[in-house]
Formats: sequence, C-alpha cells, structure tokens
Amino acid sequence: MRNVEHKAIVEGLLFASGDTGITAKQLAKIIEVNQATIEYLLEELRFDYDHTDRGIKIMQSHDTFHLTTKPQHSQYFQKLFENPKMNRMSQAALETLAIIAYQQPITRTEIEEIRGVKSDRSVQTLLARSLIEEVGRRETIGRPILFSTSKEFLTYFGLSSIEELPPLPENLEEGNVEQEADLFFEKFNQELENE
Repeated sequence: MRNVEHKAIVEGLLFASGDTGITAKQLAKIIEVNQATIEYLLEELRFDYDHTDRGIKIMQSHDTFHLTTKPQHSQYFQKLFENPKMNRMSQAALETLAIIAYQQPITRTEIEEIRGVKSDRSVQTLLARSLIEEVGRRETIGRPILFSTSKEFLTYFGLSSIEELPPLPENLEEGNVEQEADLFFEKFNQELENE
C-alpha cells in the first residue's frame, strides 16, 4: 500500500475517532505499519492543513491526536453554536453536564464513576462548547484535572449564578443525582429548542 493511501486512511481514522481522538500507537496497529511511519504521515497531514486553505488542523493532547477547527474561524463556529436548534446536545453530554454542575469541581474519573460509562467524548463536547472549563488539579495521585461549569453555562441556561440551580431532593442516593439533574437540563434544552 502506498504512503498516499496510508495518509488518507490516517485522516479518515482521525475524523472517525471524533472528540475521543486516537493515539499513534492505535493508528499503527490498525493500519499495520510501524509507529515511525504514522508519525511521518501525521507530520505530512499537519503540513497539508497548515499550508493550504483548509478549515481543520491536527491537535495533539498528550499522546492523543484529534481533528479540530482552526482558531481563526472561531467567529463562524460561535454563530453556529448560538442557534439552539443547531446546538442540540446529546443525552450523554446533558448527563455529564448535570453531574459537573451539581458535583463541581469534579474529575473525569469521578464523572465516569457516577455515569458508569466512559465520558471522554461528552467532556470534550462540553469543553468545545465552553459550557465547562478546567479549574485546576486534584491533589491526589496523578493530579487529575478538575472541571467546573463556566460563565457560558450560566448564560446558556439563563442563570445568574450556580446557586440558582434547583436543589436536588433530600435523601437522594448518589446514583440518582444524575437522573434528577438530567431532568432539569433536559427541560431547559427543550425550551431552548422551542424558541
């Protein structure tokens, strides 16, 4: 297989991996080439995106690679996200947002313990929409990132402060926090879509 075809496959895999992203090691295993070849292909793709009129670029976060939009076009993406009908959030993103809103500051691992499933994609979506933000690191092993809701979160849901979130029922079991908080955000999301 030629490098040109490999490069196209790498690009397709980056796109298909979405917000979760993909590592060079995973790419090498899927395409069945060595890691040096993958690094070369990623470098070629980076060059292509940076030196042609393209709307995307490759972003690297630790060992994970993502396709992302170029910062100089952010004003256009903002217009897209300002339209609630075009900005419908997935159930998973709403669940994750509810957990963060009521349990903040909270780490990704803590979110996943409450949800019972991986939440990388949902956290990335919420970060991309500026509804949550990184607010420091927990002083434990590995110093995981802490997430909290942002000013945009308050604006999006028409709140002036986090204290305006409706209280969760007393004597609520921890497993039900997600479900109760979910109802609140689902209602708000529907109201925004109906405007």
